[in-house]
Amino acid sequence: MPPVACLFDAYGTLFDVAGAARAAAALPGAGRLAEVWPRLAEDWRGRQLDYSWLRAAMGRHADFATVTADALDWALAAHGIADTALRARLLALYDCLPAYPEAAATLAALAARGLPCAILSNGTPAMLRAATRASGLAGHLADILSVETAGVFKPAPAVYAMGAARFGGDPARILFVSANGWDAAAAAAFGFRAVWVNRAGAPPERLPGTPAATIPDLAALPGLLDRL
Repeated sequence: MPPVACLFDAYGTLFDVAGAARAAAALPGAGRLAEVWPRLAEDWRGRQLDYSWLRAAMGRHADFATVTADALDWALAAHGIADTALRARLLALYDCLPAYPEAAATLAALAARGLPCAILSNGTPAMLRAATRASGLAGHLADILSVETAGVFKPAPAVYAMGAARFGGDPARILFVSANGWDAAAAAAFGFRAVWVNRAGAPPERLPGTPAATIPDLAALPGLLDRL
């Protein structure tokens, strides 16, 4: 049966999470950030995910804005940067991350096929609204679903259940697209037809759940529809 909707992860899938550090490093007066921004962006993202999983395991939920700020504080300290103005600039830039170049065209192509698209993300509603507006993707989306409704981060099944409920309740009729291998695996284990956007050419995750397909970028997604 054809899918009835396509759910997208946001950060790393539609939005380039390195964009904030890259943009800040290009501004005058960037100082040490200009030298270390690729590694800092990687550390920031790594700690952001670690803190989301650890808070879920601890039963100590905080929203993604808090987790993102805490992870940035760790990354700045790890690189010996103590600059409150830079911290504020990076967090502001995170709210307007750039979309990947192929994201808008991919969403438009899916909509033209009659497939509604939505976001299912760890981000807060405010973060996701800001990012979709800034990137120009808002008009391509049927809905924006945040884990804050469930009160727990991915890969908790309760998060994927939100997406299934929004579009009829049958996970097997929903595509789920993520550039995070662990997210695609967890979505597949839940029952979605998961597609992994493996931009880095990483090996498959050793986790329950196997994505139905792996693609190098979002541009390849519309061509998969008849084969999923």
